[in-house]
Amino acid sequence: MSDPIKITEKCVFCGMCVKACPFGAITQAQKKTAPVIDLQKCTLCGSCVVACKFDAIWMKEKSSSGIDLASFKDVWVFAEQHEGVIQSITFELLGEGRKLADSLGMKLCAVLLGNNVQARADELIARGADKVYLVDRPELAYFQDESYANVLIELVKKHKPNVFLCGASTIGRSLVSRVAVPVNAGLTADCTGLAIDPVTKNLLQTRPAFGGNIMATIEAPNSRPQMSTVRHKVMKEAEVNPARKGEVCLETIADVLLQCRAKRLKFIPEVETTTNIAEANIIVAGGRGMQTAEHFGMLRELADVIGAGVGASRAAVDSNWIAYSHQVGQTGKTVCPKIYIAVGISGQIQHLAGMQSSDIIVAINKDPDAPIFKVATYGIVGDLFTILPLLTREFKKVLGK
Repeated sequence: MSDPIKITEKCVFCGMCVKACPFGAITQAQKKTAPVIDLQKCTLCGSCVVACKFDAIWMKEKSSSGIDLASFKDVWVFAEQHEGVIQSITFELLGEGRKLADSLGMKLCAVLLGNNVQARADELIARGADKVYLVDRPELAYFQDESYANVLIELVKKHKPNVFLCGASTIGRSLVSRVAVPVNAGLTADCTGLAIDPVTKNLLQTRPAFGGNIMATIEAPNSRPQMSTVRHKVMKEAEVNPARKGEVCLETIADVLLQCRAKRLKFIPEVETTTNIAEANIIVAGGRGMQTAEHFGMLRELADVIGAGVGASRAAVDSNWIAYSHQVGQTGKTVCPKIYIAVGISGQIQHLAGMQSSDIIVAINKDPDAPIFKVATYGIVGDLFTILPLLTREFKKVLGK
């Protein structure tokens, strides 16, 4: 059976496979003769296999890319860092990656790129990594799509990871797609859940679809590595164990791979007067009901009093009332604070996708039928321009400010 598909002796000459083939690749000269498959036209779609009631068509199961899936080992996590500081999304991925690696009976590995970051390898091992692939070069001091992608492509081709996880951050989203295409990997973006299928051992990648109305579970059975970007704050960070031991592999990379057509001239950080919402335990977010950019000053005042970050709906960001870095929702950041105060936000499904896992949700809206009240722990129906100053004043009294 060297052919990828063929008609076997079980055939009863019914001709159903001829009718089922959408490409005209199966012909039958006479009713009492076996059909013939033209392998030049056949696309191995499997329609004939499904149509045959007698299990008379044999099709070889193989990877569509022709690769040996069994040769790919271990679970990798891209260790995102900024100026030598490992970002918290990395620790979340290590926590989830540990579960995946244990399910597969494989090692958990971290990939760390940067300059003078070798000391951070121990931090990754303490968080659960069995092995750290380290590329420490001056050219990698700052993230640049081209050089970082080239290095990762080289490492993936060399070591063949089974699973490769990356944060769905600005860096992660820009980077992994550049890696996935050259290595023919299956990539699922913005995952909120990961698991291993106990039968196939494929990675089950769950993410919101159709505006968050359904949760889709995606597999990439015919390609490796299985790559996913994972939303921030949807998984628990790996616990720190300073006693853990691991291996650090210092990789040698050719100079040509570090060359970039773009050059970094200057980095101008956004001026933040409040807490970063991705890390905040309390968030005060405003929506279309805030009406103007100036009214966001009321939110900032409340945020300053209670030590909160300031968030926003897409409508507020699209109106240029506040910067995109504050946007919460499907097209913004996913947050999971202890308290989320939604002010003047109606609660469309796209916004809920980014904040509905908050421990406590407080909604303030003048519309009693607003969707936000369906997910709110506490709801206040009324004029936000009256309620916000009252809340700020009372919090100042309670907190002694």
